[in-house]
Amino acid sequence: MEVVSDVSEQIRASIHAYTHSFQNEYECLSSKDPEIWQLAEHTPQWGAATSLPASATPARVPPQRVGFPGVVRGRGPGESAREDCRGSGRLAGKGAGKTGTSSPRPQEKGRKEVKLRTVYLDHAGATLFPQSQLTSFTNDLMENVYGNPHSQNISSRLTHDTVEHVRYRILAHFHTSPEDYSVIFTAGSTAALKLVAEAFPWVPPGPESSGSRFCYLTDSHTSVVGMRKVTMAMNVTSVPVRPEDMWSADTRGRDAGDPDSQLPHLFCYPAQSNFSGTRYPLSWIGEVKSGRRCPVSVPGKWFVLLDAASYVSTSPLDLSVHQADFVPLSFYKIFGFPTGLGALLVNNRVAPLLRKTYFGGGTAAAYLAGEDFYIPRSSVAERFEDGTISFLDVIALKHGFDALERLTGGMENIKQHTFTLTQYTYTALSALRYPSGAPVVRIYSDSEFSSPEVQGPVINFNVLDPCGNIIGYSQVDKMASLYNIHLRTGCFCNTGACQRHLGISDEMVKKHLQAGHVCGDDVDIIDGQPTGSVRISFGYMSTLEDAQAFLRFIIAMQLHQSDGQPFPQTTPGEAGAVSESEALDARLITVDTCSPSPQEDVCTASRVGDDSPSTVDAGGLYPHPPTTTGTQETPPEKAAGALHGGLGPHVITNLYLYPIKSCAAFEVTKWPLGNQGLLYDRSWMVVNHNGVCLSQKQEPRLCLIQPFIDLQQKVMVIKAKGMEPIEVPLEENEQAQVCQSKVCADRVNTYNCGEKVSSWLSRFFGRPCQLIKQSSDFQRSAKRRGKDQSAGATATLSLVNEAQYLLINRSSVLELRQQLNASDENGKEELFSMEDLISRFRANIITNGTRAFEEEKWDEISIGSLHFQVSGPCHRCQMICIDQQTGQRNQNVFQKLSESRKRKVNFGVYLMHMSPDLSSPRFLSVGSQVLPVLKENAKHHDLPASD
Repeated sequence: MEVVSDVSEQIRASIHAYTHSFQNEYECLSSKDPEIWQLAEHTPQWGAATSLPASATPARVPPQRVGFPGVVRGRGPGESAREDCRGSGRLAGKGAGKTGTSSPRPQEKGRKEVKLRTVYLDHAGATLFPQSQLTSFTNDLMENVYGNPHSQNISSRLTHDTVEHVRYRILAHFHTSPEDYSVIFTAGSTAALKLVAEAFPWVPPGPESSGSRFCYLTDSHTSVVGMRKVTMAMNVTSVPVRPEDMWSADTRGRDAGDPDSQLPHLFCYPAQSNFSGTRYPLSWIGEVKSGRRCPVSVPGKWFVLLDAASYVSTSPLDLSVHQADFVPLSFYKIFGFPTGLGALLVNNRVAPLLRKTYFGGGTAAAYLAGEDFYIPRSSVAERFEDGTISFLDVIALKHGFDALERLTGGMENIKQHTFTLTQYTYTALSALRYPSGAPVVRIYSDSEFSSPEVQGPVINFNVLDPCGNIIGYSQVDKMASLYNIHLRTGCFCNTGACQRHLGISDEMVKKHLQAGHVCGDDVDIIDGQPTGSVRISFGYMSTLEDAQAFLRFIIAMQLHQSDGQPFPQTTPGEAGAVSESEALDARLITVDTCSPSPQEDVCTASRVGDDSPSTVDAGGLYPHPPTTTGTQETPPEKAAGALHGGLGPHVITNLYLYPIKSCAAFEVTKWPLGNQGLLYDRSWMVVNHNGVCLSQKQEPRLCLIQPFIDLQQKVMVIKAKGMEPIEVPLEENEQAQVCQSKVCADRVNTYNCGEKVSSWLSRFFGRPCQLIKQSSDFQRSAKRRGKDQSAGATATLSLVNEAQYLLINRSSVLELRQQLNASDENGKEELFSMEDLISRFRANIITNGTRAFEEEKWDEISIGSLHFQVSGPCHRCQMICIDQQTGQRNQNVFQKLSESRKRKVNFGVYLMHMSPDLSSPRFLSVGSQVLPVLKENAKHHDLPASD
């Protein structure tokens, strides 16, 4: 291996020293706690963090030469700071402190083991809650009766008193008291911000006044920027302030003699950027309020709103020192549960200035229904909490505080622990280099990650290719999911910071919108420019193993050995065979990015999978699925392998339909067409107990469900290994109850196929499932209209994602196959067969083709008398990594396709009928000739992947 010259040996030694000190400390401490060893026995390496013992002294500092803050431990005897966080996949420690048990309860173990393999790195989005918190809360509900706090009975008084206790607990958490601040419960921090915007004593401009100003830092959450729409309606001027302008703002004293000196202005800024983790000075609060630092040079009195939602999730906030006027909070960012509950902390000196128009239940001291008479309650909280608050969620906060303090010892410990992990990850990530010396990532930050005072536990970045081009965040997200790493992508509801760090102008944002990009979608690259980035963030239950799992993922995705073989990969759910030192040293590996193209090869047409049923002709269907296998001989077999061959005819070599969405393919040689595509293609889908559609991304075993259509018997037979076959009628029962479901954001009418098949599926998957079918009288309109269709002749869809048909070219599959198998340095047997790869792309129509990816240049095709428009390329997701015969994942397919296709992982094209005439039966058949028409430099938007 060749060492990259510009990777500092000092950094390398520092990383290793820190790693070993961290690891040694854990081993030393855990040896004193037998329970930790018991946990380790049940915890797999990949992504399953070694629990941080709570009995250790907080803030233990590694060797001085490393220079990292220490690892923080909780205080409960024998407890793990990681504990058994639901969703993080960690087994239970002593979840209830001294009274808890040393192992998870039997009925919970299975659920936890399912999630054991997850590496959760989106704590800035929502942190995870420990099981002991949830257990304590539910026990509280079982042992007490909590009534509506607006009543006067015993249970209601209990609720009122408990809620008031929680208010005191919140204020104490922020080092203040009811004498200085009031707690107003809201539906979240967004609702708190909206309340301030509506209640602040704005003064519009007039003859004797220049009017109030609403100023906000451009590095603010959307919910802060959205306040300007309220101020605009009041004719109040909004002023965005750039961080660099705020840093260099002139300091001046307020002119007390100016008549406008008491004119109220509001400045909003985040304590921590939710985009980059930058922490802005809390000293700005006092400086702005005193007039020493002014966002804009206007006379008046400044009030400050400190958006603390992101900051307080991992850091203490002392409001006795930094006395902001308004502090909005979201509790799920601190505790993970409950969601949908926030608060606005209001400085009592400011509260009398707030104005309120609407009044709801519980806010009135007295009012009349017949005339305009209303007297609000004197309490600030009661005056602004319209209606009955979510009192059970408020009570849950008590248990959140208890768990947080018991497991961590307090917010100062959390701050040090999360920053330690962040600084460690930043140091390693920023050291990753290609052989040319080019960085593997571009990190967006305003700090050098030197101190938790200036940087929160957030790293925002984009991955680069060896040439320095940005790899789209959507592609990184899909790859991360293959390693069971959960991160965040996009602009994170912070367009201002996104523009600033990525260099996106206002005009570009508008252009991106015109190109079809909206906030939250996966359109990550437009005209070569990124529309967003990737963010990872740590919480108090995050561990060193989480950070290392993430680094291993980046290394495996981008860095390769010099012979072109991918860096040793891991199966989903494992820490991988890569050792700690190998993972950290891998950034030094040389990669050959210019390896020669694979040699041309020849293949023969064959079916998908050895265990698939025989191909079926719609003209002579079997009454039951055949059990033997066979290969459908087709005319183009000899031509199918021509990678760059002559101009031979394009011919259909295989036809597949997928009766149940995301389940196994049903291969046919001739099949009728319906109004929505191949008859019965994706007419059914499996949903969970909440009615949400399941796909192989959530449940890979769906591919093991094999449906067969018997048109003569009018039944669909479903088979699976270890299960007796079951029949489902092709047409719905007239008495079946119609329900509504969603597919790709489209509303569809469906009906339940019955308890019998639901029980069958539930037994197979080990959890409640149902089979539903799209109602025959429901028309789901396609988002795109064929170019020859009139406005009133919109094409209809089944339960497909985007289009009626999906076509792939064997030459394209062959090229990918050669690239995948070319990395076998020892001449072992082929890793991927043509049949395996074809099955992964789940297409309806397979053609022989003459050149790889020529189908992307087609505008339309004709097959006999049938005409189809090419809607655009299929942008692939991680489902192509699932072996359709076993349900096992292999990251290589997506990664290699990503490398070969550059940026967008496109494979196959979508087709739509062009003014179909189905008055008489129409069929597609294997062996039919395909006549393509080339498009004239027409560009098509990428469409989501089919499943």
